Amino acid sequence: MSVVKTNAVRALERAGIAYELRTYPVGPEHVSAEEAALKLNLPPETVFKTLLAHGDQTGYLFALIPAGTQLDLRALAAASGNKRVELVPLRDVLALTGYPRGAVTVLAAKHTYPVFIDETVELWPKVGISGGMRGLEILLAPADLIRISSAHLADIARVVENT
Repeated sequence: MSVVKTNAVRALERAGIAYELRTYPVGPEHVSAEEAALKLNLPPETVFKTLLAHGDQTGYLFALIPAGTQLDLRALAAASGNKRVELVPLRDVLALTGYPRGAVTVLAAKHTYPVFIDETVELWPKVGISGGMRGLEILLAPADLIRISSAHLADIARVVENT
């Protein structure tokens, strides 16, 4: 797969942020963050998926959580100053972010929304986020991700229990 410079990559370059691009094969089906981590041979806790939510007080916001976890909506609501937060239906994500499912990133999104990242991001020297195209992952330092996205750190991820 030849690497295309996405708007997300251009945003990093404009900001002078060091990054590494990694590609992985994708088919027509949706690829989860867990599958991306596996295909890239990265620990799942270092690959962050980007979710779009809507708060009853503040409107739309991004939440980044590690692969293998689920978003704690109550914790996100509390961190973002909302009483209630709901995930945005997948059918609306493209129109609101400019990115299709599996490629959503906070970098150079169609609209700027507040960003909340699970606080575990700071545990790693590098983390992966979507590069704005399915099959493209950006690896960068957590401090750079926080800075470029003006993110707030919060305890918003919960480990998925196997039942």
